[in-house]
Amino acid sequence: MYAIIETGGKQYKVEKGDVIRVEKLAAEVGEKVTFDALFTCSGKTVKVGSPIVKGVKVQAEVKAHGKGDKVLVFKYKPKKNYRKLQGHRQPYTEVEILSIGRATAKKAENEAEETEVAE
Repeated sequence: MYAIIETGGKQYKVEKGDVIRVEKLAAEVGEKVTFDALFTCSGKTVKVGSPIVKGVKVQAEVKAHGKGDKVLVFKYKPKKNYRKLQGHRQPYTEVEILSIGRATAKKAENEAEETEVAE
């Protein structure tokens, strides 16, 4: 089974166990994050959302934060003595896909919070 998720303005094809690098997320290392699925495929069953597939979530765990390779931007205008060199390193978050499926973990968390409040 695989799904297509969107984060940081980009779309990624993911399967359970994949480790992908996405745009930097505001989450700590070891924290679990969820993504909405735009498309899912399981064997011959295909579900396409408009824009997301309802009830299907992709659970992931943040493994690391880092910066990508340096990209050099060089601006130059001939005969004008204009040269400018600038470097950039894009920050990223590395996540591991834990599961693709129904959003049942969220319900369990909500029930646990409700019991804590009741006590």
